Amino acid sequence: MEYYEFKEIEERVILVGVQESDGDDTEESLKELSELASTAGAVTVGTLIQNRETMHPVTYIGKGKIEELRLLADELDATGIVCDDELSPVQLRSLEQELDIKVMDRTLLILDIFAARASTSEGKIQVELAQLKYRQARLVGLRDSLSRLGGGIGTRGPGEKKLEMDRRLIKDRIAQLGRELADVKRHREVTRARRSRNNTPVAAIVGYTNAGKSTLLNTLTDAGVLQEDKLFATLDPTTRMLELTGGAGILLTDTVGFIRKLPHHLIDAFRSTLEEAKYADIILHVVDASNPQMEKQMQVVYETLANLGVDDKTVITLFNKQDQVTEKETLRDFKADYVLKISAKTGEGLEDLKLVLEKLLRERNVLIERVYAYDKAGLIQLVRKYGQLLEEEYRPEGIYVKAYVPMEIYGRV
Repeated sequence: MEYYEFKEIEERVILVGVQESDGDDTEESLKELSELASTAGAVTVGTLIQNRETMHPVTYIGKGKIEELRLLADELDATGIVCDDELSPVQLRSLEQELDIKVMDRTLLILDIFAARASTSEGKIQVELAQLKYRQARLVGLRDSLSRLGGGIGTRGPGEKKLEMDRRLIKDRIAQLGRELADVKRHREVTRARRSRNNTPVAAIVGYTNAGKSTLLNTLTDAGVLQEDKLFATLDPTTRMLELTGGAGILLTDTVGFIRKLPHHLIDAFRSTLEEAKYADIILHVVDASNPQMEKQMQVVYETLANLGVDDKTVITLFNKQDQVTEKETLRDFKADYVLKISAKTGEGLEDLKLVLEKLLRERNVLIERVYAYDKAGLIQLVRKYGQLLEEEYRPEGIYVKAYVPMEIYGRV
């Protein structure tokens, strides 16, 4: 009997970027784009950067560069082009017609990775909604390239079948997904309200993709979340309780990683997930201290948080991956209330983090010290449930209690 091995088409791509000024970071952005391409299953075989004041409104790059790109694609046997910005439908169609090769952009790449990584029903709804909104305006441009290639990047998730729907069907599907997402949002709001009633403090873990957020959550809480040295290794948010000393606890919520030029379709679709940061009491900002682009990545995180309306929060910036830092330098974040050096992998600095969290929780609470009559012992259950019991002693006149309790409970106990 003969056996045949079938392999997915390996896409060989050329990365293309436009440098609009001398000071911009197009080269670094293309390095990141290469990582995105690799995560999506493509091999980068070449790069091309054009210096021009603005992107060409019709073809993204100029006529001369298009010819250079065509020759480069033939020479390197490339199967696709990936542009470092979100292309308009006109730019997408024009480039495909000029080059006669599959053309993708940064947004399509990120959406494709998200489609492969989404595991929960919420994540899948959000990704499909973002993909359909992106593709709705690009049906004509994508149809030719997909039929020519027969698969590959850009065909995961909703896939070719849904792409071939007419615009009306896609519009209906978007409306249906919007309703499903609204149900998810309502469920999330109920969960938040329940946490609020229970006075459970919440810390949202935010940061650039691959900064080590999932590793931090796993190390602190044994959450068992997938952790890989890849962009967007985890997509679906996870919430776990971190037990601190004295019975105090805080919920830690992981959020999707941020990235430069994060597609607005994704911000819209993932708003309910990202808003975990908006409703959190504390922001844990995880930074990859070993990355040369650390400061740029921090700027992207703060810009994304500002777009979500996250402000007036206590921010603890965690300069992670200290085990990989070769040059010891002074690390600053003027937007943070606390700055710590940690390694989520080795556990370095995590005890200091717990001490800071305990301090912040105590500041939210009121210290009570009193003796309860034995017929009022039920009130101590409230203290145990919502507060932090420091001392409890049974005396002839009643039960002596020393504890920190939230302001909301103070009046009841």
